[in-house]
Amino acid sequence: MSEGEAVPAAQKQSWGQFIKQLASLSGDLYSMTAPPFILSPVSLTEYPSYWCERPELFAAIADGKTPEDRALRVLKWFISTLKGQYTSRNEKMGSEKKPLNPVLGELFFGTWPDHNGRGQTNLYVEQVSHHPPITGYYIENPTKGVALQGHCAQKTSFSAGSITVRQVGHAILGVKLPDGTVEDYLITLPSLRIDGIFYGAPYIELTNNSWIASSSGWVSTIEYKGKGWVSGKSHQFKAVVTPPGSSTAAHTVEGLWHETSKTSKGEPFHDVRGPKEEVSVKAVEEQDEWETRKLWQHVAKGIRTGDFEAASREKTKIENEQRQRRKDEAGAGTPWQLKYFTHIDEDPKYTKFAKLFKGGLEKEDAYVFQKPAA
Repeated sequence: MSEGEAVPAAQKQSWGQFIKQLASLSGDLYSMTAPPFILSPVSLTEYPSYWCERPELFAAIADGKTPEDRALRVLKWFISTLKGQYTSRNEKMGSEKKPLNPVLGELFFGTWPDHNGRGQTNLYVEQVSHHPPITGYYIENPTKGVALQGHCAQKTSFSAGSITVRQVGHAILGVKLPDGTVEDYLITLPSLRIDGIFYGAPYIELTNNSWIASSSGWVSTIEYKGKGWVSGKSHQFKAVVTPPGSSTAAHTVEGLWHETSKTSKGEPFHDVRGPKEEVSVKAVEEQDEWETRKLWQHVAKGIRTGDFEAASREKTKIENEQRQRRKDEAGAGTPWQLKYFTHIDEDPKYTKFAKLFKGGLEKEDAYVFQKPAA
């Protein structure tokens, strides 16, 4: 593919300006304005739904009979989320798209209904910071006693023709056991590299390592590898699962995270080639003004229909309203109050479980979910 080949003719000028901006900018890129053809009609607050587009695997974690069994089920569920999180826009829209940058306080709610006794799964998302953009999320299946709480932000930079993204944040998965105790799992986030920028057809490759560390002592170390310059396949991974107090692998899993994988014994492990189950969301007409799809509805319509002038106009309107709101709050001395999350400077579970592997930060902050009254 030649330079700019995937860029629509009407967008080549804005694409060229974008590339020049990238090449000359140092530091974080989150505030950059992307050319319309690589804009997504979806806000970043919808992205946590990718954690549970296979809700049967999320629910099945609770069915594990031993810490080892549950650790493998958590790993299988986690690997199965990666396709939705990192390649689904390429399949749906032709290339990776830049999501809409959420406003402070933006909300997204959804459910995956009960099916075959798996229980209903609920999703709560709130944009807890605008500068830098940080999204807090909570996913729960009360019937099965499984819950995921986390937050994510991105630190981005441009180098050697690619955008490098270091994901900041983590998630804690809790599983309520039959004896009433809770088994926790710390889940760290992989780093990303966005290639294909010069061609106008961005795509994501995962890089480096991420970890899943359990309160039971089981640890999964996941190594990500992409396609090399000469050979190899995209989206490769290798996961090594070690028991408490040991660095010797009890299980090894290898494959392509966007397709299938097998254990070292040749047994099938995960398979995401089949259909996913998208989150169910209330109709826009029933949503609050702060809910994602209502807030961005006119911008999304413009992007989807190719009316980028209308999309830009509506987007600017929202952004100007937010700037004025921040000025008014500063003048009145009444800063914005989060509705569903409370910030803590240090997550004690992260600090405890991060000691089980090498490569993570010693400590991280967190946003603790406050469940609304029924």
